[in-house]
Amino acid sequence: MFIKANGKKLHYEVTGHGEPLILLHGNGENLHIFEEATAILKDFFTVYALDFAGHGESEAVKELHYAEHAADVYAFIRALSLEKPMLYGFSDGGIVGLMLAYQHPEVLGKLAVSGANLEPKGLKRMPRLGMQLRYAFLHDARTKMMLKEPSIQAADLEAITVPTLVLAGEFDLIKEDHTRFIAAHIPDSTLQILKGETHGSYVVHSEKIARLLLTFAKPEIDI
Repeated sequence: MFIKANGKKLHYEVTGHGEPLILLHGNGENLHIFEEATAILKDFFTVYALDFAGHGESEAVKELHYAEHAADVYAFIRALSLEKPMLYGFSDGGIVGLMLAYQHPEVLGKLAVSGANLEPKGLKRMPRLGMQLRYAFLHDARTKMMLKEPSIQAADLEAITVPTLVLAGEFDLIKEDHTRFIAAHIPDSTLQILKGETHGSYVVHSEKIARLLLTFAKPEIDI
């Protein structure tokens, strides 16, 4: 399905029944990374999986910026008249989720993020070096965004008012102390560092993230 939001043609898929849940993918990915998770989540939520602009089947753009992605998601929520949706964002999607939550505190009902960073220095040294080398050869907009953005402050996190789940893998690309900083500065947050997991091992084409989200959002459900 397609919708015009914030002046862009965005691609999304919707399935299931119940309260709304928005799923946001990471850099260079698309909504299909959530297929396995959606197969579980659709029994408990109406799941809206969205392709960011410049990704998947959404409209191509010359430049990419986290703030623009956040504005797109805000417009998407308004265009569909979604009432207090829960939002889960992975990696870049997590950054966008954080930004949306402090920029528009009235919009979301719950928030979950995994593998998110507040600034490029939140990435471990070797992944950052790899991105720098990639950009030196390709000069692509996706890598440029990760090297230059975001710039989220502690005060921004402190403005997030919704219950928030902060996740990261034990062997994540993001520094663990950075993830702990995020959780520590969101007033109503829960932190989980997942043993044995990498940046996306429990998210990309995995059912694990579905079970983590259900435990967070619907603890009364026996899964």
